[in-house]
Amino acid sequence: MPSFEFRSGNPKPETQNCESIMDIIVLGLSHKTAPLELREKLHIPESDLPDALEGLGACGQILERMMLSTCNRVEAYAVVDEVEGTRRFLVEYLAERNKLSPEDFESSLYLLTADQAVRHIFRVASSLDAMVVGESQILGQVKAAYGTALERDATGLILNNLMERAFHVAKRVRTETGIAASAVSVSSAAIELAKKIFGDLRGRAVMLIGAGKMSELSAKHLLAEGVGSVIVANRNITRAVELAERFSGRAVHYDAARAEMVRADIIISSTGAPHQILSKADLQEIILQRRNRPIFVIDIAVPRDIDPSANEIDNVYLYDLDDLQGVVQANLREADRAEVLIDREVAQFTHWLESLKVVPTIIAMRRKVESIREEELERVLAKLHDLSPEERQAISLLTSSIVNKILHDPMTELKRQSAQKDGHLYANILRRLFAIRDD
Repeated sequence: MPSFEFRSGNPKPETQNCESIMDIIVLGLSHKTAPLELREKLHIPESDLPDALEGLGACGQILERMMLSTCNRVEAYAVVDEVEGTRRFLVEYLAERNKLSPEDFESSLYLLTADQAVRHIFRVASSLDAMVVGESQILGQVKAAYGTALERDATGLILNNLMERAFHVAKRVRTETGIAASAVSVSSAAIELAKKIFGDLRGRAVMLIGAGKMSELSAKHLLAEGVGSVIVANRNITRAVELAERFSGRAVHYDAARAEMVRADIIISSTGAPHQILSKADLQEIILQRRNRPIFVIDIAVPRDIDPSANEIDNVYLYDLDDLQGVVQANLREADRAEVLIDREVAQFTHWLESLKVVPTIIAMRRKVESIREEELERVLAKLHDLSPEERQAISLLTSSIVNKILHDPMTELKRQSAQKDGHLYANILRRLFAIRDD
């Protein structure tokens, strides 16, 4: 088991009584459970995080705490001594802070506890739970949120070690797997293929036909690569305008799409049309007007938007979902490797956390035996008046050595059993055998 650094930071008496019932929890929502409109309402600006942490500190059941708020998630990480009461407090706190009713967002919340909470935090830091899997921005955001919590003395022994371990795990994932360089979604696979054709995507013109979720995600990937302009074509012009504004692009009506395609280096089509919207002849005309400059076309619609035979045209690079899935499946293996790594790290951290629960028993047992040793040593030495200081010291060291050797095996076994499901029974038995009372 790796050693975990013990860091300072709000060492509350409650937190250090590790034999009491404590849970690590995550309560929040993300892009997987809540639409952007709701995430915006619950978002906490970085400048407001200290005030939010202060508000969470009003709950006596929260022993340690930190808040993470990004465009894709709002999450509270906490060490608590009662889960349900803390959940109710957090829901009411978020509602009051954002002037919402709990009914407005409660169905979008998730509550994770124990090893599931630890696994989630590791996956967030490692960018496995991100909208764009493998992106590096989230790790910096987690570190900033943790730094704010440290500054406010909102964390303690458990959260400090959990977050330091999360950063270690994120580093391992990035260096021991290819996750940072791999496409693990259909849209990111499309961008990976585009880079193989054009190399650098900076300055390239992009056209999105259709304004659905897949188009939005594709645009996020493309903007991260530095594309020069984004055009959104959609039958619902209002929706096209909304999406275009989000990416500082330009919206056009669907009927004007073909004329605009001449300017586009990359076309991503994901409409809900029941028939093909672009024929081979259409693309022949477009490539002619482009004077044979290459055009990269991704058809991620079902049924397909574009005639597959268009791929026969020189300088037209057309890929559909089946083509992209091949890239995705190859790169998902990197994500699977990262998940295995995280599972091992979760097990190691859980083992460490469980071992904390026997620390008070070990301390109490040693304190009691040491007290007996000192009492008996003092009684015997009081009768041995002729001993020199060196002889008295030798006897003291001898008795101390005997105590250490007697305690070594039971303490070692107690630590070993602490991570087992019934590990608490061993601690209880030792407390009874040594007549250690619960204060």
